Amino acid sequence: QVQLVESGGGLVQAGGSLRLSCAASGIIFSSDAMGWYRQAPGKRRELVATITSGGDTNYADSVKGRFTISRDNPKNTVYLQMNSLKPEDTAVYYCNLRRYNAPTEYWGQGTQVTVSS
Repeated sequence: QVQLVESGGGLVQAGGSLRLSCAASGIIFSSDAMGWYRQAPGKRRELVATITSGGDTNYADSVKGRFTISRDNPKNTVYLQMNSLKPEDTAVYYCNLRRYNAPTEYWGQGTQVTVSS
């Protein structure tokens, strides 16, 4: 079993920055991929960014150049640095862990990010 605990959300003005953290505990494998997704009111959950154990990253087009995902493998923690935030970035952000080559994934409880204009 895996537990994911997010932190770092909050209220920020447009153009500002926030850093989200997600600490994973339980049975973690070095091959697990981690990532961030978000869900705005009335919309489907969407991918924000993912990172493999080897450090390969993938970003949604809407956040490229503004968000940076990183991970600290010894600490089983993934981060999302969000710069130049826009009101349309407002959403609940969820941490995700996905097993390598297995249809198993885990989700955190989510953290609210609100960007005011």
